[in-house]
Amino acid sequence: MEKLNLTLLTDFYELTMANGYLQNGLKDKIAYFDMFFRKVPDGGGFAIMAGVEQLLDYFKNLRFDEKDIAYLRSKELFCEDFIQYLQDFKFSCDVWAVPEGTPIFPNEPVVTVRGPVIEAQFIETMILLTINHQSLIATKANRIVRSAQGRAVMEFGSRRAQGYDGAMNGARAAYIGGCVATACTISERDLTIPVSGTMAHSWVQMFSSELEAFRAYARTYPADCTLLVDTYNVIKSGIPNAIKVFQEEIIPRGFRPKGIRIDSGDITYLSKKARRMLDVAGLEDCKIIASNALDEFIIRDILVQGAQVDSFGVGERLITSKSDPVFGGVYKLAAVEEEGRIVPKIKISENVGKITNPGFKEVWRLFSKENGKAIADVITAHDEAIDDTKPYELFDPEHTWKRKTVINFEAKRMLVQIFDKGKCVYISPELKSIRQHCEEQIATLWEEVLRFENPHNYYVDLSPALWKMKQELLQEYSVK
Repeated sequence: MEKLNLTLLTDFYELTMANGYLQNGLKDKIAYFDMFFRKVPDGGGFAIMAGVEQLLDYFKNLRFDEKDIAYLRSKELFCEDFIQYLQDFKFSCDVWAVPEGTPIFPNEPVVTVRGPVIEAQFIETMILLTINHQSLIATKANRIVRSAQGRAVMEFGSRRAQGYDGAMNGARAAYIGGCVATACTISERDLTIPVSGTMAHSWVQMFSSELEAFRAYARTYPADCTLLVDTYNVIKSGIPNAIKVFQEEIIPRGFRPKGIRIDSGDITYLSKKARRMLDVAGLEDCKIIASNALDEFIIRDILVQGAQVDSFGVGERLITSKSDPVFGGVYKLAAVEEEGRIVPKIKISENVGKITNPGFKEVWRLFSKENGKAIADVITAHDEAIDDTKPYELFDPEHTWKRKTVINFEAKRMLVQIFDKGKCVYISPELKSIRQHCEEQIATLWEEVLRFENPHNYYVDLSPALWKMKQELLQEYSVK
């Protein structure tokens, strides 16, 4: 299949601004943009970075083909010099990003772009839709995985995803977030995510009886037999028929039954009854899988109630992040270059939360050397360094009297350069490694930050120099 050209997957005003920049002599003006987000979905304590690999692919293939040029020329809105510029277009920006699988927090840059303003502005839409979507799903998946308390969670959401790319990239993000498998077959072929699936209710309905349907499936897949037991009645027919088939079709062939799946009804009650019935039949190793509109809160509650579930299949509420389906990442101008000097820019709003942090910046994470836990993040100017051999004073950028001096810590830069003057300088890790990195980094967060509801506020502070820069700009523009 011909590779889809996504160059014009952009907001139209990126093009009208680009044409305007060219006509006003700003084509080669160097600008700095930051992507960041303002609020963690579901009121959580942190989000998870995802989508960088897809950005790499987008930047590598960013060019205007003949179809793009013909379309834009037909608009009769753009000057011919701009059309010629697009025909000769070559991506030349520097890009930095937080590695995938890393916990991220509000208001800190997770992607920074430096380059000619037309290019740096044009890529806004794709950066936002890529990082926003995958970070949203990875964050939701991780909440669900943590609620399962070590039990496997499988992503079952393809049929509820918003489009085929939502299904594939959603499966990818869910795997980063901790899911062990997906029902989306193409995601195993193309992304190496383990695929999982058994039968639907229609299989059972296609046969003259539930027992016959189970026998047919068992004879077809004796080594990997999981039976869906809720088509008619879980307790009265589904589990008894499953036990009968396991004992008559699976065990005599030298195999052990893999499991049963319950897809409706009261999961807590039904799983308890099912576990007792299976154990009495000598099938203690037969697993119980639960599905049916689950999320982190339902899973948490049924486990508290003693549900006997070994793994979960989670669909629509994961793949759409139904409870909070928008990851509010934004992309804002932070600085420009004037005669080789970086000049900070700021956006001011009566809504304090929308005032941006100016300048070309770096993000640092401070880790305790005593226990490896993350203490706080600090945003600094790009040319600052945090000396972790000396005590460092943190302060709340809005409530500056709140201060804390940290010692015996390690300071790590969070942003990694992925493009240098348009050339890719980063190799994305294998998906399994990203998933492992995610698990390891979440382990550095305090339990209080991991709470689903009312989590502890993880601090993202500004360095004194950056705070001073911001205050000076606020003062300057308030006078104007």
